[in-house]
Amino acid sequence: MDAASTDAFEAQRPRLRRLAYRMLGSVAEAEDVVQDAWLRWTRAPDDVADSAAWLVRAATRLAIDRLRAAKAERAAYRGPWLPEPIIEPLTADPVERAEDVSVAFLLALERLSPLERAVFLLHDVFDEDYPAVAETLQRSEAAVRQLAGRARAHVRDARPRFSIGAARALELAQAFAAASARDDVGALAAMLAEDAILISDGGGKRKAALRVMVGRADILRLLEGLKWRGGDMGGVRTVTPAWINGAPGLVLQFPDGPATLAVEPDAEGRIAAIYLVRNPDKLGHLALT
Repeated sequence: MDAASTDAFEAQRPRLRRLAYRMLGSVAEAEDVVQDAWLRWTRAPDDVADSAAWLVRAATRLAIDRLRAAKAERAAYRGPWLPEPIIEPLTADPVERAEDVSVAFLLALERLSPLERAVFLLHDVFDEDYPAVAETLQRSEAAVRQLAGRARAHVRDARPRFSIGAARALELAQAFAAASARDDVGALAAMLAEDAILISDGGGKRKAALRVMVGRADILRLLEGLKWRGGDMGGVRTVTPAWINGAPGLVLQFPDGPATLAVEPDAEGRIAAIYLVRNPDKLGHLALT
């Protein structure tokens, strides 16, 4: 590869990574897609007219193949599945837009077929026009428009609308972790919305609930059970504030490894959703001391 071709790829690397992550919900697999796209780029014809479009097509098709292969694996997943968290320092402005990488949004994308997901992301998130999307997916423009309409119906209203500000959302995440660690049921009840949900992903490798906990009472029963079994939320060695999937959250270091805690607030400043990732396979990219 000459320097110009390498530069053309590197200019698109961030876009390819963002697209692949939204397709797959995995940082590691997104990096693999980018690497595979690079390998294909090294074998591309010399007369590629639009390197950006060529690379987006390659990455999209690679991600679709991986997503199709992952569907059966995710169907057999032990307990609830959550996307691999994107972690960014709280001191910097987040690179990823919260509405496009929020856990709720990525879970909504999981309901789509691989083709619907690709069409929605390329057109509605990455602003590709329908003819370009049709060429990428080798479908007619009419078929692509139909896929986009179906996808939109599934993910409508899934993007979060944070209304209490980043500072207050971070306070909620810290308060939840602190109250859980000291088994303060009263404090937890006060900060949880009545219809709050808690999704914990241990992947069968770390202690986690095997179903989505729905409602304040359900969540409190889970936390009480964890206390009687030794306090899974206790024993935290370090708590590091961070942007997690575009929103304030916490990276927790337990004796048996790290976890991420993301909190989604409602309009009244209470916790509407809690997302806890404990599966070590999804946390290998965390640089913790």
